[in-house]
Amino acid sequence: MTAPDADPNSARLTLREMAPTDPVSLVVRRRILPGREAEYETLLTEGGALLARVPGHRGTGIIRPPPGEREYTLIARFDTVNAAAEWELSPERAEWLTRVNALVDGQVSFEKQPGLEFWFTPPAAPNLRQPPRWKMALLTLAALYPVSVGLGLLLAPVVGHWPAPLRALPQMVLVVPAMTYLVMPVVTRWAAGWLRR
Repeated sequence: MTAPDADPNSARLTLREMAPTDPVSLVVRRRILPGREAEYETLLTEGGALLARVPGHRGTGIIRPPPGEREYTLIARFDTVNAAAEWELSPERAEWLTRVNALVDGQVSFEKQPGLEFWFTPPAAPNLRQPPRWKMALLTLAALYPVSVGLGLLLAPVVGHWPAPLRALPQMVLVVPAMTYLVMPVVTRWAAGWLRR
């Protein structure tokens, strides 16, 4: 969901600078015109339904404003940069944005958070600051090592005689989804206090 006043070509250029298979989160902050919040909530529901049909969409988080404020934050996660680009270029998004833009008061903030941040950004955080990178790297290593070694041992009887580059491929095909869908969501919840300290 790009900002209505942002240059769409520069937003797409940023996505293209990332590897096409990297996960990415799109983070959009909009201040809504007074009295139009109910309309925006309806459009958020519609936008969520549109996103749910996008291949590669991993979930949407909405941070609603506290009482007396009007800034909403929408986080849309995608498993690849290409999936995010498909959404950004879609006619459904363009039509939806046209209706949203009529409700926006002032500037729109639009960010892309690539790489490890995909695992570490909670869906409804009070703010979107990331933990220190050294903590993200350490926690990822602590989670990745046992998963990688364990799967390597499980696969060894089947692929142990293959050349090293080929032997690594089935392991990575299993490690990446296991980390993304199973391990990191659990590990980041478990370590949330330490990550944000």
